[in-house]
Amino acid sequence: LFFDPEHRRLTEERVMAIGRVQEALDQQEFLLYYQPKVDMKSGRVLGFEALLRWEHPSQGLIAPMQFLPLIENTGLSSRIGDWVISQALEHLSQWRRDGLDISVSVNVSARHLQEPDFAQRLSELLARHPDTPATALELEVLETAAHADIEATSALLSRCREIGVRFALDDFGTGYSTL
Repeated sequence: LFFDPEHRRLTEERVMAIGRVQEALDQQEFLLYYQPKVDMKSGRVLGFEALLRWEHPSQGLIAPMQFLPLIENTGLSSRIGDWVISQALEHLSQWRRDGLDISVSVNVSARHLQEPDFAQRLSELLARHPDTPATALELEVLETAAHADIEATSALLSRCREIGVRFALDDFGTGYSTL
C-alpha cells in the first residue's frame, strides 16, 4: 500500500465535517420548519411535515441534503433523528394545547429505523408527551429504506403501530412495488 495524501486529506475533511455536524447538534443550531399538509378539496390543513434545517452561524440556513448524506452511516444520524422526533412532538404537544387538532409527520432514515432499540426510544419520546396521542405522529419512511430488511422492517412497523404511531411510505413507486 502507498500513502495517498489526497485520500488522507479527503478523509480528514470528512471527519472534520462530521464533527461540525455533531457540534451543530450540541450547540442547538438545528431547527424544524413545517410544511402544511392540505386537503385540496376542502382547503383544510390536516397536519404538518417537519423539515430539518441547520441555522449555521456563518453560512446561514443549510438544507439537509448538504449534511445528512455525510452522517448517513454514523450513529449521529440516529441522534439527529431522535432530536427531530423529540422536537416535532414538543411542537405538536404545544399546538394541541392551543386547540389545534393536527398531526405531524417526520421523515425517518433507514439507519435510524434499523436501530435495534428504535421502537423503545420512540416509546420513551412519546411518553414525555402524555397529552399528545401517538396517532398524531406519522413517520415517513423511504420505500427503498423499508426494503433494506423486509422482515425486520415489518416487525418494527408492527411494534410501532402497537404504540399507535402511523407510517407512510415516502417516494412510493420510485423503488420497489412489492411492499
